[in-house]
Amino acid sequence: MLRIDRRLLTHIEWPLLVLALLVTGVGLLTILSATYRADQTFSPYVVRQATWAGIGLVLMIIAIGVDYRELSRYSYGIYGLLVLALGLTLLMGVKGGGARRWLGYGPVALQPSEFMKVGLILVLAHVLHRWAGESRLPLRRLLGPTILIAIPALMILKQPDLGTVIALAMGAFTLMLVAGLPMRLLIVAAVVAIPFGKIAFDHLKPYQKNRLISFRNPEADPLGTGYHVLQSQIAIGSGQLHGKGYLNGTQNKLSFLPEQHTDFIFSVYAEEWGFLGAGALLVLYLGLVLRGAYIASRARDNLGALLAAGLTGTIFWQAVINIGMTSGSLPVVGITLPFLSYGGSSMLALFTSVGLLMNVSMRRYTF
Repeated sequence: MLRIDRRLLTHIEWPLLVLALLVTGVGLLTILSATYRADQTFSPYVVRQATWAGIGLVLMIIAIGVDYRELSRYSYGIYGLLVLALGLTLLMGVKGGGARRWLGYGPVALQPSEFMKVGLILVLAHVLHRWAGESRLPLRRLLGPTILIAIPALMILKQPDLGTVIALAMGAFTLMLVAGLPMRLLIVAAVVAIPFGKIAFDHLKPYQKNRLISFRNPEADPLGTGYHVLQSQIAIGSGQLHGKGYLNGTQNKLSFLPEQHTDFIFSVYAEEWGFLGAGALLVLYLGLVLRGAYIASRARDNLGALLAAGLTGTIFWQAVINIGMTSGSLPVVGITLPFLSYGGSSMLALFTSVGLLMNVSMRRYTF
């Protein structure tokens, strides 16, 4: 039931909200630069992104209003609906860029895999919170969570969308680590992941395989498989200390950068704002993640702690993978930068996550 206790209003989680809004604001400015055209008074991408952010804030308020302990009771149902949506996406989803990732109706298309990042954390927290903190989490209790992770991961991999699978898995791994996943099981998981990694690789498109193979030496094919990362590195490096200035990035304006308003938006930002600007953005992300970790550590129950840890971990790993990818430190897997990259589904899921984090933080004062 949706209700906001008056006592909650005196404990609004302002630091997290302000940090999320600041990064979103930076994202809108960067999307404007990445999609700017001289013959347009304003970029339609910015208008759509701002609209999605506004809807995301509504979802955030709803996520705050529903007690996370009550919401947890419906976690299996939410998870099941999202699995169904992923199945419909594979059967009749909108295809774009060689992948089938969106469910569309008229002009609106949503990406169920983005919402699964939240749904999976919610159901895992529900399953594991009773045993969280035990010195030795029994292997049998990890069988169910493993199946819950594997089902959407395999479906998303089929789309294919390797980047989302990695973010999904790493967020779940963070939650399970906080729940008490023993180190010996990490070794077992690493061994099990080897054949799964082979299966994942075999399901990728040829261009995705080539990107992973060329990661170690992109200069070997600078106009082919290494093009994305090389152009991204040139853009980041050319920003130097102070950057070229807003709307003055040449790699961006001359269209050398691929996917410049989505996967490689960090390169656009770094070229225009330089090392100092990139450092300031990283500080904002660090503050957001640390605040999420603080909320997890101060939660009044295991359910809230696991929920906060999993959501924060998902945001953290997605940001790390994207920045590592655009800087050439990690393979190009196709993943957006949280709050910064263009994408309606991502924005809705992220602000829902912020709402749930605020929910956990604010309700520690009410019971």
